[in-house]
Amino acid sequence: MVPHLTTALKGPLLEIESRFLDALPEIERWLRGQWQEHTPPFYGSVDLRNAGFKLAPVDMNLFPGGFNNLDATFLPLCVQAAVTAIDKICPDARRLLLIPENHTRNLFYLQNVAQLAAILRLTGLEVRLGSLSPEVDRPTPVELPDGTTLLLEPLVRHQYRLGLAGFEPCAILLNNDLSGGIPTILQNLDEQFVLPPLHAGWAVRRKSNHFAAYDQVAGDFARLVGIDPWRINPYFSVCEAVNFHDRQGEECLAANVDAVLGLIREKYQQYAIDETPYVVVKADAGTYGMGVMTVKDASQVVALNRKQRNKMSVIKEGMTVSQVIIQEGVHTYEQVGSGAQAGVAEPVVYMIDRFVVGGFYRVHGGRGRDENLNAPGMHFEPLAFETSCSLPDQCQNPDAAPNRFYAYGVVARLAQLAASLELERTAPLPEHLICA
Repeated sequence: MVPHLTTALKGPLLEIESRFLDALPEIERWLRGQWQEHTPPFYGSVDLRNAGFKLAPVDMNLFPGGFNNLDATFLPLCVQAAVTAIDKICPDARRLLLIPENHTRNLFYLQNVAQLAAILRLTGLEVRLGSLSPEVDRPTPVELPDGTTLLLEPLVRHQYRLGLAGFEPCAILLNNDLSGGIPTILQNLDEQFVLPPLHAGWAVRRKSNHFAAYDQVAGDFARLVGIDPWRINPYFSVCEAVNFHDRQGEECLAANVDAVLGLIREKYQQYAIDETPYVVVKADAGTYGMGVMTVKDASQVVALNRKQRNKMSVIKEGMTVSQVIIQEGVHTYEQVGSGAQAGVAEPVVYMIDRFVVGGFYRVHGGRGRDENLNAPGMHFEPLAFETSCSLPDQCQNPDAAPNRFYAYGVVARLAQLAASLELERTAPLPEHLICA
């Protein structure tokens, strides 16, 4: 099953896919050169949106939590890529400490942790799980729906090293995005590798920094293949000093919404696109689809009711939103199913190191093509397109599954490259962001 485009506006995207196919040797050679200059994050996942006239990333997660959603056929790719990533960092590594989120009761998320641990064990590592949760003060088994058990253990800190009782790892892999701050127990681990680095967590990271880096990457890539960078790059702007409860920053927000909408309208006019432009206003830090709203007119952001302001003011871990990114909304014209069972879909591509290792579709039957699909009611459709992301077929139509998925893999790798630049440029951790 391959989700299909439901729009008549496929022409321009077919042109993009055709350019990708024609420039395949140059693209792969260019990416290979980029990875010689920049170190990719250990892993990541990219949310893409396919508008038929535009294919662009709209979010980049450096602590991916959906490995359990990948089709089983992706496992060999995941293991091979993980071996490459680990060999570059610590070729003699024997033990790895995996630190998950504190969702000890979220069995769906813990199935992701179990799958990630299984991948890492197949690389030859001894993997154990250490929890930051104060609830885990002793080894705590958690039964999973598939009948397996995860063992969560309390962390043990010894001067410059972190581990578990009787377990000293060579490296530490975070699957915790540190939204609530950076615990002291993770600081100053000079003798161990921490992956991704602590400044990749949401205590420091900002989406606007990522998309500023992506803007550069997309521009360079667009010149390489001869396309308008807008085809693969969403416009964005930023508002600082926002307080939704106190209605602080509304003027800034309205002005930036109006400006981004104006840029989109110009592009729609240039390409004769008969669609309504919209932007997505979302917290500049954070995930889980929290603190997100769709806006089609600047007046909407100065007329929020109490419920809307409450929704926008707080994200994961109860953190208050003080800065937002205003991002060009990219319609998604992909759809899974038909009739009453149809659902709007968007691809999510997973990477380990610089390799695409799989993906799935996020599907929501109750949301429209211009809405956030990362919301209650969504579900996931795993698709076995691992070879398609790296093996396009030039004998087929540019929009045939192997070629569309290759295009997804290319754009996802551009986002991964942008994440590399973003992390290189991130300033040292401000002390006030370190929590006890």
